[in-house]
Amino acid sequence: MEPHLDFEKPILSLEKKLNDLRELQKQESMDLSTEIKTLEQKVRILIEETFAKLQPWQRVQLSRHPARPYAEDYLTHLFPDFIELHGDRTFGDDSALTGGLATWQGEPVMLLAQQKGRTTKLKLERNFGMARPEGYRKAIRLMDLADRMKIPLITFVDTPGAFPGMDAEERGQSQAIAESIRKMLGLKIPTLTLIIGEGGSGGALALACADEVLMMEYSIYSVISPESCASILWSDSTLASKASEKLKLHAAELKDFGIVDGIVEEPLGGAHRNWADCFARVEKTLAKRWIKLLSLDAEKRVQARHDKFRRMGDFAIAHTASPKKDKS
Repeated sequence: MEPHLDFEKPILSLEKKLNDLRELQKQESMDLSTEIKTLEQKVRILIEETFAKLQPWQRVQLSRHPARPYAEDYLTHLFPDFIELHGDRTFGDDSALTGGLATWQGEPVMLLAQQKGRTTKLKLERNFGMARPEGYRKAIRLMDLADRMKIPLITFVDTPGAFPGMDAEERGQSQAIAESIRKMLGLKIPTLTLIIGEGGSGGALALACADEVLMMEYSIYSVISPESCASILWSDSTLASKASEKLKLHAAELKDFGIVDGIVEEPLGGAHRNWADCFARVEKTLAKRWIKLLSLDAEKRVQARHDKFRRMGDFAIAHTASPKKDKS
């Protein structure tokens, strides 16, 4: 049985009844088409109603759904000729961050992706998608290679954040992230980022300083995870649900703030319910954005990228006039 979230249980229960009805029609050679059609409509309505009123914490859970397509799945389906490149040429290779060459729209591209593992073994091997310094230095190496070869860059972001372990700090985690951000901001090639699940903190930003930053509809992007935020603010990580309401980390909110440039709508019920439809939607959106990116002059592209990120955080405070003192 596929993993599911608590709020999905009523949907799955109704879908089970639908499947049982289809199986009964098949085995007994009965005409239950009217009943099946009615139940199909009920399932669709229930999904629409459920997802129309999702709470912030439920959206966070969706971004982490264990059946959601991971970066490797996108690479397999969208870039079947992907060739992975390994190592940072300094310390080692980091399986949490995948990178390499492929073709897109008939042209070569460089791909970078944060990869979570689906099985227990792969989760440990991929370190749950949390890269160490060698992962970010590998990214920097491949960004530099792409820039020299004038090959566009596409990145797929899905990480809780950079690995916070002592070994990572000893090898210069913060410096590696900062250098990755600086490198990506200065690239003269077209760059595009798609946040497919979790976009956590600097670990995500290191691969998301692109000309175009897109988010899947039920992905998240935040300076800190809800659990860590709750631990800092209220000394209680169980208040993550409350923190998720305050962080404004969902796609629609971030687009309104100008943090991301676009949203890829997911199939009804989330990307995990229909991978093929999800990949088709992503391919269509990337193709549309691609034409715009390739048309820009290199110098203008870099300047526009800098300007976009410098505008983030600008806000105006409305000052209320102080009450006049009575001089009498």
